[in-house]
Amino acid sequence: MSRRARWLLRRLLLQMKQFVGDNSIEFFPIRRGFRGYNGSSLRSDTASGINVALLAFPQGMAYAVIADLPIQYGIVSGAVAAIIAPIFAGSRHTILGPTNATAFMLFASFATFSAPDRLFYLPLLVLMIGLLLTVGALFRVAELVQYVSRSVVVGYITGAAILIIANQLRHVLGVELPADSIANQGPKTFFTILQGTLAEIPHARWQPIVISVATFLVWFFLNRKFGKLPVFALTLVLFSTVYYFLHRHAGWELKTFEAFAISDLKPRLPEISARGFFWDVSHLIGIAFSIAFLASLENSVMSKTLASRVGDRPDVNQDMLSVGIANLASSVTGGMPASGSLTRSALNFSSGAMSRLSSIISGVLCIVGLLLLGNLMVHVPKAVLATLVVCIAASVINRHQIRISLYSTPSDAAVLITTFLAALLMPLNVAIFLGVGISIMLYLRAASRPYLTEYEFSEEGELREAGEKRQRPLPAISIVHVEGDLFFGAAELFRTQIQKTSLDEDLCVIILRMKNARHLDATSVVALEELLQFLNTHDRHVIISGASKEVYRVLKNAGTVDVVGRENIFLNNARNPNLSTRNALKRAQELLGTKEADIRIFYDPNKDTK
Repeated sequence: MSRRARWLLRRLLLQMKQFVGDNSIEFFPIRRGFRGYNGSSLRSDTASGINVALLAFPQGMAYAVIADLPIQYGIVSGAVAAIIAPIFAGSRHTILGPTNATAFMLFASFATFSAPDRLFYLPLLVLMIGLLLTVGALFRVAELVQYVSRSVVVGYITGAAILIIANQLRHVLGVELPADSIANQGPKTFFTILQGTLAEIPHARWQPIVISVATFLVWFFLNRKFGKLPVFALTLVLFSTVYYFLHRHAGWELKTFEAFAISDLKPRLPEISARGFFWDVSHLIGIAFSIAFLASLENSVMSKTLASRVGDRPDVNQDMLSVGIANLASSVTGGMPASGSLTRSALNFSSGAMSRLSSIISGVLCIVGLLLLGNLMVHVPKAVLATLVVCIAASVINRHQIRISLYSTPSDAAVLITTFLAALLMPLNVAIFLGVGISIMLYLRAASRPYLTEYEFSEEGELREAGEKRQRPLPAISIVHVEGDLFFGAAELFRTQIQKTSLDEDLCVIILRMKNARHLDATSVVALEELLQFLNTHDRHVIISGASKEVYRVLKNAGTVDVVGRENIFLNNARNPNLSTRNALKRAQELLGTKEADIRIFYDPNKDTK
């Protein structure tokens, strides 16, 4: 390597180090997480870790079932993510692993893949998710998640929950969908799955239905009366034991899961298919973006919620880094995508966890269970686990949040309903981005709708709302207050409004008072130049007053200052905000060649209270 190449590499590394340092990202924040740690803290973390493991192990199985993967993939993901993530996380209570949302998304995204292809491409997909989240954390992408409407999340989760309930009905009924079923051949949406399941109802068996109903009743009772116990694990163990005796003594035959051994859990690197690296990446990148986005959103909401309860300061980018590295580890250990778990994190917090060690303890216990209990999976009926999955899915449908989204504003209701219906009719990765897109579109529409009211001076010198059009004896000067963000969404409406204002034949000068104008972009500058050209062709003059340094810099860089004329631009004076308007009026009188003028003022009454 040449000297110049070494110098460039060293400079690049120093810039990267400085960039990471400026973004306050730590690679091992766990080292400062044990200050003042003592024996009492260790006992609390151990108890919390045990409680979380009793929930994480069966939940890992359930989420793997949701994603149509072998159950060990969910357990491995929960164990590895719970051990790796705390090393890099900013939050001390968040527990990572497979979740409802990521499992839903993976299930819908892999719907068109065959079972062997799902297992082949899964490690590469999880690796890509980890890379996207890690790079996104370094560039502080997690901060953009706050701009995603809550209605999008509520609509997506509600639709996805109903989709998963429909998909688990076949296990509850004990039927198999034929290979030529519409639910297996086409995209797996709510209606195709429901249609395929209903077609197989004549082949339903009473044994899985009976054990499913019994499972639900016991789960419901325990959850209502003994909610602090690991109800999920207790119900699963109870009915697996019941089926063991029914199978031996009553001859019941239910579909169960395949056993797995330690040899099935060996780590392996992601592989590339015969079609090549670029084909594989292009085939998976959309799915990876969708799941990475959802994981970041889910983890940010959870870490902020828990941090607010204990007074910690949340760092969403640090937490996003932990999710990224946890997924990188999961990709080489045979796991599925991981994110911040709502239920396990809440259990960890309520169990009195004091540090990140509780997460690590729960992960280690899950690994122990994974190694010891793999051969017992043949005694777990699919109908029992499917019923518990239905219970989980139903529990995430939050009627209170649905009501809030439906009745808060028409925009929230539109976003919720659109996202919900899209989740039933389309693949979930399309549905969530459609919801985000509509949410942003409605926000921009509301933010870019200028509302101007015309005011004029009466004969007595009082400011009043303009009445009917009438002949004006004096040439008119219009003062237009430009309020808010002049971004691309507002530019066209702003230009159109001014054009309508300028149609008055008496109007000769328009003063754009831009004291409160912000965030000019290329679209708004082009719209301003088009407005200037239009007004010049109609013998109108334009003066800009109260412009901030930021606005002036944009206009100068774009060359618009020369178009307007430097003599027609008056910057804002912080000590005397009205000075620029007074100077603009003097300039207008010079252009008119008169000391008298009929001055009309336009302003947005919703933003100007004076």
